[in-house]
This record gives sequence, C-alpha cells and structure tokens, in this order.
Amino acid sequence: MAGAGLCLGMLAATGVMAGAQAEQQDVEATPYRPTVSNPADLSAPGWLEMEMGWQRVRGGGDQRRDSFPVLAKLAFSEDWGVLLGSELGIRRTDWDNNSFTGSGDTTVLLKHRIAGSGEGSAWGVEAGFKSPTAKDTLGSGKADYLVNAIYSRDFAANHFDLNLNAAYIGAIDASEGRTQYGWAAALSHSLDARWGVFGELSGYTRRGTAATEQFMAGASYNYSKRVVFDIGGAWGLNDASPDGTVFAGLTVLLGRLW
Repeated sequence: MAGAGLCLGMLAATGVMAGAQAEQQDVEATPYRPTVSNPADLSAPGWLEMEMGWQRVRGGGDQRRDSFPVLAKLAFSEDWGVLLGSELGIRRTDWDNNSFTGSGDTTVLLKHRIAGSGEGSAWGVEAGFKSPTAKDTLGSGKADYLVNAIYSRDFAANHFDLNLNAAYIGAIDASEGRTQYGWAAALSHSLDARWGVFGELSGYTRRGTAATEQFMAGASYNYSKRVVFDIGGAWGLNDASPDGTVFAGLTVLLGRLW
C-alpha cells in the first residue's frame, strides 16, 4: 500500500511538471474522473493523458475500501481512442475485520465519438472488457464485457453527460442474471476560469441482486490547461449502496507521442 502511494505521488509530480512544460501548446486536459459517467469527447489526439487519485468507500460489500484508481487515455484522432484503467493498490476490510491488499482488475475500452447535430453536442460509444488481474479476494476472478452509450452537451457555462451501459458479468450465483444495466447523469458548471462544481446521479441493476444508487458532488480546479484537480464525495441512496465515498485526484497531459 505504501509502495502504491509512493508510485502515485511520483506519477502525479511527473504529470504536473509535464503538464506545465506543455503549456505553450494549445491543448487542454479532458477530465473523465471522478464521475461514474464519461463525456463523449476524447482526450487531445496524440497526447498521453493520465488520471489518478485516491478514494475511500465505506459500507456496501465491505466495511472499508481504500484504493488508488488510475486511467490512461490515448486518442488516435478526435473520434477514436483507447482507455486503460486499473487500481495501483487496494486495501479492503471486510465486516469480520479481515484485511486484503493488492492491485485491481484491468479495464480496456475502445472509444468512438460521433458529432451531434446541434452545436455543443456529441454522442459516444465505449466497448471493451475487464480482465481479472486482481486476486480473488479483491476482484471477481472472471472477465466482464462492457458497452456504454454516451450523450454529452455544452450549454452556457454548463456541461451535461448521460451514460447508459450494459455489462456481461462473468462471475455470478445461480439465481443471478448475467447482464448488469447501469445509468449515470452528470451536470458540471464552471464558476470561473479555474473553479468548477459538479453533481451526478447513478445506479446499477441486475436480476437477482439489489439495485444500487448514489449521488456524487464535488469541485474541480484547473491548475493549468493541462492539469486539473478534483475533490468530493458520494452518498448511497439505498441500503444496497455503499454508505459514503470520499475522493481526490487529478487529470494531466503527460506528453505528446506524435
């Protein structure tokens, strides 16, 4: 866990310096974190963009779960790109006070953006899989397959994202369905050139399991065009959802590859 935190700190410091050095070029970071929903837009084509952070989840399946989620993004053009996500480290404590540590599963997604008919609007599709790279005590031990449909719109100083997705779950009990459906709707508002606020409602449902719902809220700070910090929390809206989550992180353009 300490090694993961050190690694995260080194990546963050490197990312901030790289973002500051890239300031003379007219590109900006495109944060996806920390919301459940993703925007339709991809990151700057040809630039490696990284998201990283820390979060603590209380309640739900565990008494407490700490992790360092990371996401690498690379766009080949304005309309095509790939996402690679995982967790640098996890420490989960179950309700019997047993602790488990390690790294998380790995998710790979291909993303396609489709320009909308109206100004400031766009559609998107993400498809891919989650590889069971985590230990069985931290992950499901089976692969999942994912598809996500996105609608995004900018209006005035606001940005809206709506995601509808489905996942084919590899590890299930006999009484459970394999298809999980999810939804998320997020609204963000720019207060000025640097500060912004956001809120989101999201949830998941699957046959034979209790549906989950949560509300998330937080703030973002544009350190520069290439580096964006975020902080906030989430609250479960029913008994099946985690009680609460706190998080902090950043999005940064690490450098241009071509």
